[in-house]
Order: sequence, then C-alpha cells, then structure tokens
Amino acid sequence: MFEGTPEQFWATLQRLRDLPDDTTIYCAHEYTESNARFAMSVEPGNPELVRRTEEIMAKRARGEPTVPSLMGEEKATNPFLRGDVSEEIRKSVGASDQEDGASIFYKIRLGKDSFRG
Repeated sequence: MFEGTPEQFWATLQRLRDLPDDTTIYCAHEYTESNARFAMSVEPGNPELVRRTEEIMAKRARGEPTVPSLMGEEKATNPFLRGDVSEEIRKSVGASDQEDGASIFYKIRLGKDSFRG
C-alpha cells in the first residue's frame, strides 16, 4: 500500500465484490501468475483456486494473456476479496475470526509484500 489505509482499501474491495459475477475486470499489468502463486500459499484448499492456477500457468507457458478476468472468478479465487469469508486464509495470515475485514486485508497485504514464491 502506497497511499491510503487498510480501511480505505477494504471499503473499495467490498464495492468491487458487490459487482455482478459476469463483470469483466481489466487490470493494468500481467501479474496473474505471481498472484496465483501467492493465493495458493494462503488458500491451497480452495478447489476453484487450484483449477484457476493450473489454467493460468498453462496460458502463461504458451505465452497467452490471462487478463481480463471475470468478477466471479476473482470472488472465488482472489485472497484479497476472500479474507473475511475464508477460514483457511485467515489462519494462513494469522488473523482471528474476530478481526474485521480491514485488519484481515492488511495481514494479507503484508503477506503478499513479503512473498517470494
């Protein structure tokens, strides 16, 4: 996080999460492969994430883009959108069930910032 607070970031993510599942998401950079590796480090038991990670790795191996994506895929596999709904993510980042979404988001962000996988 360069600017803003965890609360501000979390509020934005909640608004994005409210978008319909068929909303097309265009990100500015091809970070999907590294993001998938991080996501797998915090939620390896998510079958949707496992499937999507395999798809991403295959596409990148062929030199194909992985963006855009659909909001439904992001809701099912993006740890930044799932911290408050996934016990596995909370456990992986050391967050308790009593912590609010902003606090959990911050712990996920710290984990991503130091991830070297």
